[in-house]
Amino acid sequence: MGTLNFILKNIHTVLFLTWEHIYMVGVSLIIATLIGVPLGIMITKNENMAKKVINGANIMMTVPSIALFGLMLPVLALIGEGLGKVPAIIALILYSQLPIIRNTYVAIKNVSPSIRDAGKGMGMNRWELLKEVEIPIAIPVIVAGLRTAAVMNIGIAAIAAYVGAGGLGVYIQQGIDRVYPEMILAGALLVSILAILVDGLMALAERMLTSRGIQIQKRLSR
Repeated sequence: MGTLNFILKNIHTVLFLTWEHIYMVGVSLIIATLIGVPLGIMITKNENMAKKVINGANIMMTVPSIALFGLMLPVLALIGEGLGKVPAIIALILYSQLPIIRNTYVAIKNVSPSIRDAGKGMGMNRWELLKEVEIPIAIPVIVAGLRTAAVMNIGIAAIAAYVGAGGLGVYIQQGIDRVYPEMILAGALLVSILAILVDGLMALAERMLTSRGIQIQKRLSR
């Protein structure tokens, strides 16, 4: 009850911090998608490059977020952006790459060769085949990667409060500093609720973007 009372008493601040959190995750996810999806498609034609890119993204995931913020601070400080939302968004973009690139790569690679051959038989060139056949079939898996990245980044964005980025992590940070359990629990609870809501919305988007033919095929295969 103490945590709920804290949230209700500070509802305006809660809404503001929630908006900051959504802003950081949303902007980073859009930019990460614009980078990761084309890169995932490009490496499907080069297995050696695919291994290097995916391994690089894997290594990035092993770097603790606090350490990454620390590494970026002196570099971004040169342009006056060592603290705040810029390092937070850059970090979230980097952490998003693995699920987005890997899912895009796997989705395109797993398109049935017979379907590709049918498209080629209809006279489609490489671009038309990608746009009209491969991407529509791969969309559910690609969106699943975006879903994973979004939920993961909601948690990572909470740590960004330590570099002055704002968001719901502010409650966790300040709660620890003040030894204020209700504030810590409020921050953790709100981050969890936001992650659940975003996961649900992304799952809905995944279903909506899946063609009826693929949906029917999935039902028949169960």
